[in-house]
Amino acid sequence: RDAYKRSMPGRLIGVSIDAEGNKAYRLTLQTREQHIRREKATSNICTAQVLLAVMASMYAVYHGPKGLTRIASRVARLTAILKAGLQQLGFTTTHHDSAFDTISLKTSERTDAIAARAVALGANLRKAWDEYLCISLDETTTRADIELLWRIFGGDDAQLPSIDALDASAPSLIPPELQRTSSFLTHPVFNTHHSEHELLRYLRALADKDLAMDRTMIPLGSCTMKLNATAEMIPVTWPEFGNIHPFAPAAQTQGYQELIAGLEAQLVEITGYDAVSLQPNSGAQGEYAGLLAIRAWHQSRGEGHRDICLIPESAHGTNPASANLCGMKVVVTKCDANGNVDLEDIRVQAEKHSANLAAIMLTYPSTHGVFEEDVVAICDIVHQHGGQVYTDGANMNALVGVAKPGKWGSDVSHLNLHKTFCIPHGGGGPGVGPCAVRSHLAPFLPRALGSDGARTQGVGNGAMVSAATFGSASILPISWMYITLMGQQGLRKATQVALLNANYVAKRLAPHYPTLYTGRNGLVAHECILDLRPLKDSTGISAEDVAKRLIDFGFHAPTLSFPVAGTLMVEPTESESQFELDRFIDAMIQIRDEIRAVEEGKLDREDNPLHHAPHTAAMVSGTEWTHAYPRELAAFPLATLRQQKYWPPVARVDNVYGDKNIMCACIPVDAYKDEVEA
Repeated sequence: RDAYKRSMPGRLIGVSIDAEGNKAYRLTLQTREQHIRREKATSNICTAQVLLAVMASMYAVYHGPKGLTRIASRVARLTAILKAGLQQLGFTTTHHDSAFDTISLKTSERTDAIAARAVALGANLRKAWDEYLCISLDETTTRADIELLWRIFGGDDAQLPSIDALDASAPSLIPPELQRTSSFLTHPVFNTHHSEHELLRYLRALADKDLAMDRTMIPLGSCTMKLNATAEMIPVTWPEFGNIHPFAPAAQTQGYQELIAGLEAQLVEITGYDAVSLQPNSGAQGEYAGLLAIRAWHQSRGEGHRDICLIPESAHGTNPASANLCGMKVVVTKCDANGNVDLEDIRVQAEKHSANLAAIMLTYPSTHGVFEEDVVAICDIVHQHGGQVYTDGANMNALVGVAKPGKWGSDVSHLNLHKTFCIPHGGGGPGVGPCAVRSHLAPFLPRALGSDGARTQGVGNGAMVSAATFGSASILPISWMYITLMGQQGLRKATQVALLNANYVAKRLAPHYPTLYTGRNGLVAHECILDLRPLKDSTGISAEDVAKRLIDFGFHAPTLSFPVAGTLMVEPTESESQFELDRFIDAMIQIRDEIRAVEEGKLDREDNPLHHAPHTAAMVSGTEWTHAYPRELAAFPLATLRQQKYWPPVARVDNVYGDKNIMCACIPVDAYKDEVEA
């Protein structure tokens, strides 16, 4: 419902129009999350499970409605055959008569013996209500699997039923009133790409629209878009990791447990904390887990009334929403002119809310791109007033091998394995947001699901934040590989180069764009904020214009207007070579020259390549060209772009239209018909 649009978690994909009147997808209503009125944010989600969503959607694209119906019908038929055969073997009582892919058999006093026999024969059955065994089938189930299940229940000497005979006689387990008769997946995309060639070409066409890491650096500040090395990715493809069920018994996952425990130990050593939970599926979920641990710790001490959370203006954008989700009241504290947390304001607010102070959420280095020199003093102040210190780990890429949050007085941090530790997060996921804590908070880390699964030092007794004990366990080998391959010296070198690259960009661009915040020595941390506000005042050119113009140069824009409106925040990471950094710098200098041309009247204040960026191939190759600047300047502002050019799929998107006309669905089929007819 439209009334709930500002309360929904995560990203909303809506449909807008571009400058040419074409429909365009866009992220909509982002202001409800982090960018404006941070203390009122309603969504703390920054990283979602996008990879899983893409996999599911491509599965639907490939199979289409007919293929999915065929798959579902086969699964349902095998389920009916399985149940009928088990009835012939004497198991006649089920928890429910209807079924699609799952049946629950009453096995009474034989439950444990049959479950053990199943394991001995290579199958896991789920025990429920102490006297039932549950079986689920899917599209990978074979006739041999059905016969194995019958053998498990019937015994070695049993005469097994005939699959073919039961296929002809067993009734459907889906009641007629639940059988679907309406059409679904009617959009053309689900009815076109049904061969491997067609699907690969469709995926390639989608990829060609993106400015991805295989094409260019993505200098998004606070996002740490770094190399995802092939060597680190290979283990994800191994079935020994990918095919393990999250609820598999501990005895069957010893290799996984060794990897998980090893990764926890590595992260404990890197952060200086005492325990790490790998359950959270995103950084925001890690924040949530950390704040839940703080609240539970206060409650265990009879101080459950503590609900005030101090959050500096320079903190990471998800912090206020996470605090709100945990039932805390956010009090925003000030920063000084250099972007540092205002220590005196922290002291004043801590004293003012001393009786109810629960925590402070710091980001170190801050989202302003500077190291807080007073971080130890801040920790001391908060602890003196009974609060806990949460240090956001979003910027851990500036600390690994150099500093440990757990050693300077912080009580809890989340990390981002999909940032600092190289799990890919293009498009927003998947992610892992480990929650690292000192020993007094360890008992309040998320608990395990069930009693038979694996447990490690990082499993506590607190509230679960994910549906599985170790969250997105199948992608943990990526970070384990990264840390193991890099080693202590390599990790420290990576941090040093990340800091060097950010300062290289800031120093080279200093004559053209001032860096908003620096430390006392004039240096930044791992990212720099370029201040474009003076240019807006003198020329009308905004930070958004520069961000859009960068697309014409083949670059993904830096973070726009966050944490300060009218700025661009650049984080190059250690992965980028000097060649790529110089390419980005050259683009930014050329854009500054174009802005200067506006200042000097050589380019029109309204009709200029920045206001109309990005320029699509259709725009610059059209019969008519009505702009006051040449097509060549629009498409090829640097000569090197003639050799390798990225063409954006849409022109400038209308943000206001998109926010006023939210449609979180595919463009209607009729719209495609209209395009074909046109």
